[in-house]
Amino acid sequence: MKGLVLSINDIKNIIPHRYPFLMIDRVEDMALGESCVVYKNVTNNEWYFEGHFPEHPIMPGVLIIEAMAQGAGVLAFSTLFSENVCKPGESDIVYFTSIENAKFKKPVIPGDVLRIQISVTQRRGNKFWRFNAKAFVGDILSDEADFRAMIPEV
Repeated sequence: MKGLVLSINDIKNIIPHRYPFLMIDRVEDMALGESCVVYKNVTNNEWYFEGHFPEHPIMPGVLIIEAMAQGAGVLAFSTLFSENVCKPGESDIVYFTSIENAKFKKPVIPGDVLRIQISVTQRRGNKFWRFNAKAFVGDILSDEADFRAMIPEV
């Protein structure tokens, strides 16, 4: 089913992250087992801007990678829920196992809307997943990475 949209409340029912570490606001255009688009509205009052270059605030690259991972977790669990492998609340942890080819091309600053396109590039059973993610501000590619993840309890 392509086109599935998830609100912040839907996201909170799928992954355990909460403020201040919930890095995504919305999921759109989800094709279960394949891809989704995730949004992060970057605001001036984000907790990390207080200490990450206060005179020139930039969203830390590791937090952009975290937003990518959270979006990938939502995609993986939504897929597993649809396949009746698990139900919400039974398992909600996804571990990074590797991050490769990470590139940070353009700073992400307050006022930007980060649009992250996530694709499943490989899946082995229900536990092992590979993803590619590309983050855009407007039409400009700001960040990208390939990463692997494992869901230990499915």
